Parts: sequence; structure tokens; C-alpha cells
Amino acid sequence: MKNHEPNSVIKVAIADDHALFRTGVKTSLSSRKDIQMVAEAENGMQLLNLLKHVQPDVVLLDITMPIMDGLATLPEIKKLYPGIKVIMLSMHNDHSMISKMMEIGANSYLTKESGSDMIYEAVRAVYEQDFYFNDLTNKALLSGLRTKRTSESSMPLDVQLNEKEITILRLMCEEKSTKEIADIVDLSPRTVEAIRDKLKTKTGTKSMAGLVMYAVKAGIVVQ
Repeated sequence: MKNHEPNSVIKVAIADDHALFRTGVKTSLSSRKDIQMVAEAENGMQLLNLLKHVQPDVVLLDITMPIMDGLATLPEIKKLYPGIKVIMLSMHNDHSMISKMMEIGANSYLTKESGSDMIYEAVRAVYEQDFYFNDLTNKALLSGLRTKRTSESSMPLDVQLNEKEITILRLMCEEKSTKEIADIVDLSPRTVEAIRDKLKTKTGTKSMAGLVMYAVKAGIVVQ
């Protein structure tokens, strides 16, 4: 509802090799009037074939699947369909896996124990704001930062950001929506989005998660 029409229907696809889990998610999401389930697949290969014919807004992607898993599928989706938001699903709360997923373009990460309300919340958030951070993703990103030495990173830490860019980056790290940031800094949402894109270019990051990691590494926000 930030960058999209409030009554827009979000098209969702799910890839998971457990039919029971797929059915549960499909049933709970389909009961929402603003969600339309458009495709389901048992593995990444099947999903990529479906994406040639159906274009969802959001994909729920299981990490562990036969034939082609989520780890192999995520970069392919991002390369072929950069506009599709991807929420990774896993049985495990593995920090290194989560931060790896976020770095290669995942828009969120949920464990399969997540309730239907949280899955719905994540779908809406990535659709409207590009990302959905929760305790899992935040802890993973921060623990990933603690174990990574800055010298190993390709992120340039001596980037010159102006005051407005730093303010907007801090607000983004506080999980404020584009609309909320626009109100706080007294700019239009479109201008805020332009600054966000400029920040990605300046810092050499590709995703919102990358920007958050940059902000922590550069000391712009304190972990």
C-alpha cells in the first residue's frame, strides 16, 4: 500500500517439495482477498518452467528440494525476472545460510514454523517495500557481519554520503517504509526511492540487505 494501489491483488507462487506444506500455505493465503495463488512447483526446475508462462509478484521458495534446490534457483529468478520478490523458506534457523541468501538477493527469509499471519505479512511487505526483515534476518545479518572481516569485503567503506543520504539510510535500517521516510525527511516517496537507488549504486550493493550490512560496517548504524 506504499508504492502500490491499496486494492491491488498480489500474485504468489510457491515452490516446495512437501505437498502438505504447499497446500497449507495455499489455503491460508488464498483466504486473503488481496492474494491470488498463481502457481505451485515441487522443485526449482519446475518453478523456472512455470515462470515462463506465469509472472507472480512474490515467490515462496523452499531451500531444500530435490532436482534443483532454492539455493540454485534464487540467482536464476533474480537474473531472469529481477522484478519478482523472493521469500526463502527453510526448516532451519541457520545464520550463515540466511545472510548468504539475503546477500544474493532474497527479499526475506522465514522458517517453516512461521504462522500463516507472518507469511502473509512477509508477502505484503516484500511486495510493497522490497524486503521484510524479522528477528531471524536481523540476527543473521549482524552475526554475519561480526564473522566477516571488513578487509575481505568488496564494499567500499570510504563512500562519501551526504547528510540526507545518511538520514535516509538510517531510517531504512529502522525498517521504515518509503512513505514513512518521505514524511520524516519531507520529500516525495519517489525522491526517496531515487535516493535509495543512488545509495545502492554508491555503496556497490544490490539489495536492501546489502545496504543494511553496508550501514553497519561503515558505522552509520550501531549493531
